Amino acid sequence: MSLTTENILLVGSVLLLISILAGKTSYRFGVPTLIFFLLVGILAGSEGIGGIHFNDPQTAQFVGIVALNFILFSGGLETDWKTIKPILWQGITLSTLGVFLTAMLVAVFVWQVTGFSLYEGLLLGAIVSSTDAAAVFSILRSKNLALKSNLRPTLELESGSNDPMAYFLTIAFTGLVVNQEAGLVSLIPLFFKQIIIGSLLGLGFGKLNQILINKIKLDFEGLYPVLVIALMFLTFSATNFIGGNGFLAVYLSAVVLGNQSLIHKKAIFKAFDGYAWLMQIVLFLTLGLLVFPSQIIPVIGIGLLVSGFLILVARPISVFISLLFFKVKNRSRWYISWVGLRGAVPIVFATYPMLAGVEKAQMIFNIVFFISLTSVLIQGTTLTPIANWLHVSLPSRVKRRTSVDILLGDNIKSEIIEVVLPPNSPVTGKSIIQLGFPKSTLITLIEREGQYITPNGSTVLHPQDKLIILSENQDGINKALESLKVEPEV
Repeated sequence: MSLTTENILLVGSVLLLISILAGKTSYRFGVPTLIFFLLVGILAGSEGIGGIHFNDPQTAQFVGIVALNFILFSGGLETDWKTIKPILWQGITLSTLGVFLTAMLVAVFVWQVTGFSLYEGLLLGAIVSSTDAAAVFSILRSKNLALKSNLRPTLELESGSNDPMAYFLTIAFTGLVVNQEAGLVSLIPLFFKQIIIGSLLGLGFGKLNQILINKIKLDFEGLYPVLVIALMFLTFSATNFIGGNGFLAVYLSAVVLGNQSLIHKKAIFKAFDGYAWLMQIVLFLTLGLLVFPSQIIPVIGIGLLVSGFLILVARPISVFISLLFFKVKNRSRWYISWVGLRGAVPIVFATYPMLAGVEKAQMIFNIVFFISLTSVLIQGTTLTPIANWLHVSLPSRVKRRTSVDILLGDNIKSEIIEVVLPPNSPVTGKSIIQLGFPKSTLITLIEREGQYITPNGSTVLHPQDKLIILSENQDGINKALESLKVEPEV
């Protein structure tokens, strides 16, 4: 069966429903949900029981780019600056030097044990060099795994920020394989151009987008997530257009937005959490459809060799070298090494040499697919037992809560107070978004001249307003009172 305009919605909705239902039961068997999405795509594909013929790397790459934008943006929104600040340089080192070292080690290994040339080995190493944001975010959060010290933010920061480096290496080495006269030295200015432009535009767009979201007056709350989608794609495409790294810009802009006051922030966060899950399903389904299992079988031997080397040698060496100058316990280094999950991102990157006409592109794609599959199956299913074995896990009762937990959890507040704004209050005439309220505190209700108002970020405060303030703790109440510059009504 071929996908047509008439049947694509029917086929797509059936596959989506099957994936969700299959994923619902996946953890009874200890298998990550993402594997089920991938398997549904394979079973529905050309050589599966569904018989859907799909052999279009260009379409798969487009779907992958769109999906990665949503996944990286959602991960950036949920990245709490206060949480990642202590481990910022560790995460950056892992996502740059760590990715580079992994690519180089895999490249040399592939060059020595296979018939690949050095440049082809570099290309394969680049494709599988980064940990997968979709896999790490979804598996860590769905398992609700509590980790000691700053392990979890380190892992999430690395996975959310290392795709740009792997993307650069993939594009660069694809070009070298096609045009081997260019030489490795030509990559240096390209690297700095991509990273510098991507970083500057990501931070700039993040601040600009925050101002636009808060200033614009939309009639419906549901339009705000749509506005953010438009700004997300504008950030990516504008950065790519002038030669920067679009994935880096998207992630950084989301980090900036997620750590600022936004109108309808809760609605935006919830919407993008749903978008990210939808994109993960669509991405894994699409890549599953693209795979021909009969072509995977001949590369299982090479795939096992490369996958084993990547998991047991390349990843640990790159992690230990990257963290050499940081005070990190060895057991934490080993756990970071183990959470080097490869997922959909390497498979998407493997479509670039296919479209560039690289001679061994199909073989590279099949090897990368096998590596990603084994990584999620082996590492993804053992995160909890390995954490317990290395003694880096925490009991759930002492699990740290992130700002996202506070934002999305409606039933965790424990302090409530009423505040009446005096006639001469300096905050009257200002919107709630301008007050700089702590993230753990909400104005849940405003009584004004006998009327009750459910406020949002754009609500303007009036003299004599009675505010019902709800906070997680007394410290949040105190900070709220500082923002309002008033004393509570006794």
